Amino acid sequence: MAETILFLAHTEADGTLSKATREALACAHALGGDLVLGMVGAKVAPAIDCHAVRYLAVCGEDFAAARYSTDAAAAEALYRAAGATVVVAAQTTRWARVLAGVAQRVGGRVDTHVTQLTQTSATRWLYRQRMEAVSSRPGHPWFVLVESGIAPAFTGSYTIDNIEQYSPGVSTRTVVTSRQAPKSEQQTIRPEAGLLFVAGAGWTKKQKDGRTHTDDAGRLILGFLEKSQASLGSSKSLVDLSGEGQAVLPFLSHMNQVGQTGSTPRHPKGLATCCHGEEPHVVGWRFIKERRAVNLDPNCGWARGKADVLYVADAFEVMERVNALLEERVPASVG
Repeated sequence: MAETILFLAHTEADGTLSKATREALACAHALGGDLVLGMVGAKVAPAIDCHAVRYLAVCGEDFAAARYSTDAAAAEALYRAAGATVVVAAQTTRWARVLAGVAQRVGGRVDTHVTQLTQTSATRWLYRQRMEAVSSRPGHPWFVLVESGIAPAFTGSYTIDNIEQYSPGVSTRTVVTSRQAPKSEQQTIRPEAGLLFVAGAGWTKKQKDGRTHTDDAGRLILGFLEKSQASLGSSKSLVDLSGEGQAVLPFLSHMNQVGQTGSTPRHPKGLATCCHGEEPHVVGWRFIKERRAVNLDPNCGWARGKADVLYVADAFEVMERVNALLEERVPASVG
């Protein structure tokens, strides 16, 4: 008997699905079986046509914002309506917050941060991405949160007429009054950017004139991020400098940290500057498809098979020239 697979998706403000959600949808679609698409949000039309056997929705202003009580109630209602044995969703902060609780309510099990999925097993990285684990879940229901970047985003038309709508009864004690977010030019972490730009501690060290140039480093890095719309990463040594009383780049935090003790991004391209490409840092680049580095040391770790291309050059001079070239071009995202 074919499995019934429920794919849970929270929609964007216009009712569409984000890139990360469509990537997870591609994983669910590849499982085979009877696919049911369940959508949660303020509105769900237009929604993506993924050749599902059923299209379910919980929509309304109560479900526009991320909130545990409403999201959990919506997910549970969609699960019970679908009669699914496997539930798949993208590893977003919104679903990661609630699906373990939903699995507990319905007597199921949950696996998170999955990087490869079949109908009977899930693969994920453990121990700071140094070990790959494959687990199987013979029992059902099985809830799975899938990482982004592991499959091409699903594409399809946006015309669905036969959407079944459900209205779970919820009492919301938490009221979302407004949303605050940094201005776009202040945002340095962009998960869907085509390029990851990583800064190392060399940016704050003494340069060839014997002095530090932290202000120049900040100007060059922020200038490049603004022009390219790249995402900013950092080595651990650089973000740790603030605790050592040394000059720091004020726009960096541990949220930018990439590597064994940081994040493992999945951008198509990566450019490392002023860092040495040692194993604890490079482990965070495991899923970057094209890796390049700029370093004055031709024997640094990047030169030992960890980078596709190593530019032996002064990062200050390189980025000054790159920014000048970008200034001459029509602004466009790097991809």
